[in-house]
Amino acid sequence: MYKRNDMDTRISMLEGIIPYSHKLAPLFIRNTLYSLIPEGIEHIYVVGIGSNLINGDSLGPFVGTLLQDMYPNHLTVLGNLKSPLDATTLVPRFSGIALPNNSFVVAIDSVLGSEGIVNTIVVREGSLRPGIGLGHNLPSIGDCSVMGVVLENDPAVESSLFYTNLHLIYTMATNIAKGISLAIRQYFKYPSDHPILLIS
Repeated sequence: MYKRNDMDTRISMLEGIIPYSHKLAPLFIRNTLYSLIPEGIEHIYVVGIGSNLINGDSLGPFVGTLLQDMYPNHLTVLGNLKSPLDATTLVPRFSGIALPNNSFVVAIDSVLGSEGIVNTIVVREGSLRPGIGLGHNLPSIGDCSVMGVVLENDPAVESSLFYTNLHLIYTMATNIAKGISLAIRQYFKYPSDHPILLIS
């Protein structure tokens, strides 16, 4: 079984590949996101993509729920556990929104990946293609992407997604939400005692 050594882990974090349960994961996510948000952005949209009916596909809606109603002047959340953006609702709901100038879109989704990056959070510049692992042909979304690699890419993925460990999803979602909250707090210069998450 492949195991990263400490140097591999440090290099990966610099590249935006972060172990999902690392105690400093929210800070690494914040640092990467903050470096990707251009100057002059006035509003950030978080698009939580996924289903509330499938464990392994619920990461995006979990993050959306955790960030809902945070920073109302600077953050809008689309997609949460109550009203998810899944394969059937994503295009009609997202395409009907006219994003203002000087806005920045952070797309959140769970993905499949190679063995070496399973159970990591990947933060990178550029859009993501939601649903591609399940054969859906959906448009690319986001100015940057935050992806939770929940399973190895294999032919049995559809049934495996139903039984993905919810503790994995919840821990990933909490760390991603904290990281995004920290990035917004820093970018828009909120006071350091401003809450970063709605739950502890």
